[in-house]
Amino acid sequence: MKPGSPTLCPVKPLAPLDPDMLTIQENASPASIPDSSTLQFGKTFTPHMLTARWTLANGWEAPEIKPYGPLCLDPASTVFHYAPTLFEGMKAYKDKDGRARLFRPDMNFARFQKGCARLAFPIIESDVLLELVKKLVALDEEWIPTDEGCSLYIRPTMIGTRASLGVGPSDEVLFFIICSPVGRYYPTGAKPVALYASTKDTRACTGGTGAYKFGANYAGGIVPAQEAAKLGYQQVLWLYGADHMVTEVGMMNCFVLIKREDGTHELVTPPLDDIILPGVTRDSVLQIARVHANNSMVYRFEGLPYYLTVSERPIFMAEIVARSQDGSLLEIFGTGTAAVISAVNRIGYMGEDIHIPCGEDGMGQVAKTMLREITGRQTGDIDSDWSVLVN
Repeated sequence: MKPGSPTLCPVKPLAPLDPDMLTIQENASPASIPDSSTLQFGKTFTPHMLTARWTLANGWEAPEIKPYGPLCLDPASTVFHYAPTLFEGMKAYKDKDGRARLFRPDMNFARFQKGCARLAFPIIESDVLLELVKKLVALDEEWIPTDEGCSLYIRPTMIGTRASLGVGPSDEVLFFIICSPVGRYYPTGAKPVALYASTKDTRACTGGTGAYKFGANYAGGIVPAQEAAKLGYQQVLWLYGADHMVTEVGMMNCFVLIKREDGTHELVTPPLDDIILPGVTRDSVLQIARVHANNSMVYRFEGLPYYLTVSERPIFMAEIVARSQDGSLLEIFGTGTAAVISAVNRIGYMGEDIHIPCGEDGMGQVAKTMLREITGRQTGDIDSDWSVLVN
């Protein structure tokens, strides 16, 4: 080293998030487990939560599981002012042997990691996320409802906690996981929903963050949903652009089944881009449909049309209207973690109602088949590598 050169100090490596450092403080006075028939979505929580703090200076602190309770945050935390927050929605289920199972957690973790990168948050490796989720779910495993259609909703979340009003990357972050037992989405059987196709409001735009599970993406949809409810519709069908391209159904991905001129069927969903959320259930529907549609494979799913084309392509309201008029519009349904499959029976558009067939039991044949195949894999009734045992 030349005389007068500055002394180079080694850069201290940031501490990784280490599941082996996890500490557990059990809840000494947990609440009683409620009957699943009384559960409302997201209003009941298990006795424990997992938290871990990260700083730019030191990396991750040791994660801890502790009794569920309030968080202590500075009022200047960036999450309160500029909304650096993202989350995941996933579920645990009990199989017929009483074992806890997760459904395709790798997809949730991959989506979470992409969201972290978009917000300049630290990225947690998938194997670390899986181990931490398993630890928390195993501790509160008795809170997983065992009644049909019930599950434990798991909400991994990351928020920026830097105490500053300046706009910039969060040099302090809080990661936490909470869990909520949830009952059947349709307690009295499948009920199709009516949608209001808004030509005024837009959920997301090209170049934006609509493809991520950011908290800020959801708050803006509340007023349009209230306005739709006043008009007699349950959810908003989000459109984009002057040509009214179909994007999402409320907070779900959208699928449309049509009958083509040659008598074959096409299952259509909008392609993934920066305004469409890459849903886990969406991908599951596509994979099942493509296995069925693959003529080189002998396996077929009972309930799906024999000749089926699966398309990820734009679909516009003009096509929906035209196919409704000529009878080739057969089904529309939404897909998501909460409902899995939600059939649509009516769309309000430009002052007129478009009616969609749903069958006597409130769900079309393709929607019903997808619900059966996906829930069967979630609960372990159908053997699949999509189902991951907690223990």
